[in-house]
Amino acid sequence: MKRYLVGGAVRDERLGLPIRERDWVVVGATPEEMGAAGYLPVGKDFPVFLHPQTKEEHALARTERKTAPGYRGFSFHTGPEVTLEDDLIRRDLTINAIARDDDGRLVDPYGGQRDLDARLLRHVSEAFCEDPVRILRVARFHARFASLGFRVAEQTLTLMRQMVDSGEVDHLVPERVWQETRKGLMTDSPGTYFRTLHECGALARIMPELAALHGVPQRADYHPEVDTLVHVLMCVDTSAALQLPLEVRYAVLVHDLGKGATPQQEWPSHRMHDMRGVPLVETFSARLRVPSACRDLALVHTKEHLIIHQALQLKPSTLLGLLERMGGFAKGERFEQVLQASVCDARGRLGFEESPYEQADYLRAARVAANEIQAAQVMADGISGAAIGEALKERRTRRLKDWKAQQQAVRQPDSM
Repeated sequence: MKRYLVGGAVRDERLGLPIRERDWVVVGATPEEMGAAGYLPVGKDFPVFLHPQTKEEHALARTERKTAPGYRGFSFHTGPEVTLEDDLIRRDLTINAIARDDDGRLVDPYGGQRDLDARLLRHVSEAFCEDPVRILRVARFHARFASLGFRVAEQTLTLMRQMVDSGEVDHLVPERVWQETRKGLMTDSPGTYFRTLHECGALARIMPELAALHGVPQRADYHPEVDTLVHVLMCVDTSAALQLPLEVRYAVLVHDLGKGATPQQEWPSHRMHDMRGVPLVETFSARLRVPSACRDLALVHTKEHLIIHQALQLKPSTLLGLLERMGGFAKGERFEQVLQASVCDARGRLGFEESPYEQADYLRAARVAANEIQAAQVMADGISGAAIGEALKERRTRRLKDWKAQQQAVRQPDSM
C-alpha cells in the first residue's frame, strides 16, 4: 500500500500558490486494509477514506467506464491491481494529473509539469469528453489562472466544442452548473470563465440569456466597447477587482439581460431594458437554482440601475421611492450592495474603468438625510395607524427637498 498526494495540492505547490486542500490516492490497497489501518470510510460512489489523524481524504486508485450520458454516467473499479497511472489518466487536465509520494518524488506520466511551465490547460486523454462538467472546470481554471498567463490548448477547445455539438453538455444538472459558476465568479478574472464557455459554444446552451447579448450593439457614446456581452463581462471583472461578494458579482452578471430582448429595429438604443430584464433574471436564476440572496439583489439592481444612474436629477419624492426600493430604510447590506453593483456597471465600459461615480455618495448622503425622520417622531405627534406611513413619507420628502436645496447651493459657483 502506497499513497500519493495528487491534484490541486501538487499543482498549486508547483505554481507557488497557497494549498487549499490536500487529496491523496492510495495504490495497492483494499477497503478492508484501509479500515484495518484506521482510515474512516466516507465515500458513497467509490471508496474514499479519511486519515485517522489529519482527516484528509484518501481515495483508492480507480478506473472509470462511461455507461450513460452526463457526469453521473460512470461505473468505477478499484482494486490493488489499479496503478497510479491508471488513476491519473482519467483526470481532466494534465496540470491536475501530477502526483507526489511521501518522499517528495513526482510522478508525472502525462506532461503536467511541462504544461505548467507553458501555462497551458490541456486535457489528459480522450476520456475528457465523457464528462460535461469538465467544460465548466476548464473555464473555471482558465479564470482562476488567467492572471498567470494560462490559456486553453486548442486541441482541448476542439474537444469542448465537440461535446457541445454532440449534446453531452445538455446533460449538465443545474446544481453543478451553479457550483462551478459560483466558483468562477469568485476568481480574480470571472469574465474569463464566461468568455471560455462562449468560445466553445457552451454558454448558449447553459446560459442562453447571457449568450444572447453577444453581438448586440449599444450606443457608442455611452458604451465605446459597443458589444453588450463585452460590457457585461467588463462589469463582472470590475466587481472582482473591487473584491465584492458573490451576491454583487451575480447581480452585475445579469443586470443587462434585457438588452438581449430589445427588438433589432431599436438598436443601438435599449429603452425599457431594465423592465425587459426582470423576467429574464427570474428565469435565469430559477433554472440554475441560484441562492435567493443572489437572485433578490439581482432583481433589485436590474429594476433600478437606470434610475440610480440618474440619481442627481431626481425630484425629492422620486428619490425617496428609490431609496425605499434599494433597502435604504431596512437593516442589512442590500442598499450598499446595489450601489456597488451600480459602480461596476458604470466602470465596466471601455475608457471608464477608473471613472468616479458621484451617484453612490449622493445616494448615501440622501439616505442619511431621509433617515433623520423616524416613525417614532411621527407617532410622538399623535399620528397613528395607517396615517403613520403617509406622514413619514411626506416628512422625509420635505427633508430631502431641503437637503437637495443645500446640495445645489454647495454646487453653485460663487456669483460674486
